[in-house]
Amino acid sequence: SALRGASQISEDKGLARDMARRDIPSIESRLARQISDLDLASAACFDAHGRLLARVGDPFPGVDVIAAALPDLASGQEILARGPLFLHAADSSFILAARALAGPRARNAGSVVSITSLPPGIEQMAAEIQRESEKYDHLSRERRAVKRTYFSVLALLTLLILFVATWLSLFLSKRVTVPIQALIEATHEVSKGNLEFRVSARADVELGSLIHSFNEMTRQLLENRRAIEQAAQALQGANRELEKRGNTMEAILQNIPTGVIFFDAKKQVTQINATVERIFGRKDVESARSLTDLFSAEDAREIARLFRRAERQGVVTRQMDLDLGTRRAAVAVTLSSIRSNHLMVGSVMVLEDLSELLRAQKAAAWQEVAQRICHEIKNPLTPIQLSSERILRLAEREATRSHSLEWLGTVAQSASLIAREVATLKTLVDEFSDFARFPSSKPVLSNLNFIVEKALIVFDGRLEGIEVHRDLAFDLPPVQADPDQMKRAVVNLIDNAAEAVEQSVPKEIWVSTQFDPEREVIEVVVADSGPGIPEEAKEKLFLPYFSTKARGTGLGLAIVSRIVTEHHGGIRVEENRPTGTKFIIELPVERPVAASVET
Repeated sequence: SALRGASQISEDKGLARDMARRDIPSIESRLARQISDLDLASAACFDAHGRLLARVGDPFPGVDVIAAALPDLASGQEILARGPLFLHAADSSFILAARALAGPRARNAGSVVSITSLPPGIEQMAAEIQRESEKYDHLSRERRAVKRTYFSVLALLTLLILFVATWLSLFLSKRVTVPIQALIEATHEVSKGNLEFRVSARADVELGSLIHSFNEMTRQLLENRRAIEQAAQALQGANRELEKRGNTMEAILQNIPTGVIFFDAKKQVTQINATVERIFGRKDVESARSLTDLFSAEDAREIARLFRRAERQGVVTRQMDLDLGTRRAAVAVTLSSIRSNHLMVGSVMVLEDLSELLRAQKAAAWQEVAQRICHEIKNPLTPIQLSSERILRLAEREATRSHSLEWLGTVAQSASLIAREVATLKTLVDEFSDFARFPSSKPVLSNLNFIVEKALIVFDGRLEGIEVHRDLAFDLPPVQADPDQMKRAVVNLIDNAAEAVEQSVPKEIWVSTQFDPEREVIEVVVADSGPGIPEEAKEKLFLPYFSTKARGTGLGLAIVSRIVTEHHGGIRVEENRPTGTKFIIELPVERPVAASVET
């Protein structure tokens, strides 16, 4: 009741205002009314500094007793809530509670203390109750100790019984569990791949037989695994050998100079080597799947006949003039059928481009013709030239003494014509002689850019009205080349280009070099903006004595082709876009360990 009374008194707003005004009578009146309503013994109000303002009712323990019980009140600090507190003073017992009072603007207005008096003898009763409580606590602690002792003894007996039962069980089951455990351990070892593990535990007849069977099984498994490992090693060796042979065959197929095409039993293409692409001059041959994808309709029919002959004869060879898309070329076609257990499983076609061989044969034939022409023509040319010169000098002398000027003029004109034609014949004979007695090349490590630059110097001041574009690749690898002969070949190509653009507008020539690292060749390109070369003339362009010019000897490009061939290179002609002709010389690069380069 003291705590409830302190709470209700602290909520009285009027009391807080009276305390703020220091209205002592009003405070005492309010306290008297509150202790009467709340059945309190007494009540007191203290200001914010802990000083007593008013008190009402008896008995009252005294200010000193209250201050000792409430040190915050004595020091003037705000009391939020205290109590209930038990006090004893002047042979009386009290219950005390305190609450803070909130003044205007929530400031500390002071504290209110409510006091309830206890009946006489309550202290002795409380002390007796305290002693009985302590006695009860002591008995409770002893009871718990006894229970713990009982539980410990019971647990010990239970563990002893369990131990004895377990020991008896293990002892009785030892003959069964030990072999089974050994088998389980052996099973784990075998599952890990340890086939050399053996079970050594002894057991009765049934388990002993099982252990013996298990050991026999692991022994056989070990022997089988060793046999399998030996077979696997042999198989791996065979696979490596097959792979090595396959790689070797693949490398050979991709690098041999002849084209190879594999067909299945249905004449569908299964594999094509890189040389076929070079022979056809197309990039799409790798995607070809049938004869019509590779050859024209007419050529495909002829090759289909070869397939039928190959099925009968095994191997057939035929020289054919094939349409390769960009050109027609003489190709040696060899077709072989592949059989397994007397069944046709596929075919192999070998293609060999005979263009260079035929060109070389024709060049050799023309070389022999040139030697005969030189022998048959050159000898009579000298006396004819000398005679024409004597006639010309005689006519000049007679012209000063004779009056038949018309006759002398005719003689002089005829002699002059004979001399000019003889000079032309001598030039032709000299070119045939050069072609027939072509000097052997003396290749050295050379820089093609330098050779091209020297060839361009020859035309300084001679290409009036012609715009020459040069695009020489930087840092070309060296090549094995005869500088003089290669310069002669480039000069010949530039000279032909200059003649080709004489009637063209604009007059342009392009000279360039470039390196193809994939094929390891250097390309020298001479292109012009002239009218171009007819398609039917391109195949004969490098043959001796074939020329598209009215007064050409037909030996210039033949000599260029021969120079390039002796340098293990190749030359081809293509259309230059949008107009004109493009000649491309390809020379293999040289990879020396250490050598000087001709510059």
